[in-house]
Amino acid sequence: MKFKNVAFIFLSLGLFSCTNDSSDNEEAIDIISPEDPGNSAATCTDVANYVFKEKDGLVKIEFENAVFDSNWKLKEDDNAASGKGYMVWEGDQSLSQPGNGLATYAIAINEAGTYRFVWRSSVKTGTSGSDHNDTWLRFNDASDFFAQKGESIVYPADSGKTPNPEGASKDGWFKIYRSGSDLDFKWQASTFDNNSHDIFVTFDQAGTYTMEISARSSGHAIDEFVLFNESISLADATADTAVQSAITCNN
Repeated sequence: MKFKNVAFIFLSLGLFSCTNDSSDNEEAIDIISPEDPGNSAATCTDVANYVFKEKDGLVKIEFENAVFDSNWKLKEDDNAASGKGYMVWEGDQSLSQPGNGLATYAIAINEAGTYRFVWRSSVKTGTSGSDHNDTWLRFNDASDFFAQKGESIVYPADSGKTPNPEGASKDGWFKIYRSGSDLDFKWQASTFDNNSHDIFVTFDQAGTYTMEISARSSGHAIDEFVLFNESISLADATADTAVQSAITCNN
């Protein structure tokens, strides 16, 4: 795996506000054990206040741990899904206009640097691996958000950076797709039509950042996702034994 060249900055901080700038302002939080996600409901009463903590270069999050539009449905009918189940978009398709069915995740990064993004998804509508297979993704407050394949690097359309990928992209959003004839859950996240590029995010400073997702294809189901830096392999980051990120709760 080849990351874009970045300078890693290691900062030792306490707590972070929801910005990509480090802050000295401390907030009252509750700590939720990653080994016992069931504690979340008792300790943190509002999922909208969840903050997921990176540890040792890894973030691993159950996709259902966010506030969703009513057209996102939680399903428990696939034993291959982890956590409470998986989320699937059952609303209208939004192939050219991101922003519908918006959900956000607050992610606290302690170890600055570049992280690869991958999610575990499946196709729940139809029998084609190239239809109903994608969802929009954006990291609008990160230092950089790009896709890479070998020496080729592309940026989301309207981000102020070029070149941009072939296929749908708008307002800083990438279309993130899975491919192949196998429709079951698998770890894959690519952009750029017919020339799959992997997804990367750079956080130049420790702090709390916002990941946004937006519905695109109906029937695209997502189970969980990871962010991991170059100290971790894809196999280790996506292993069943990889621990879910601890959750802090902003009060």
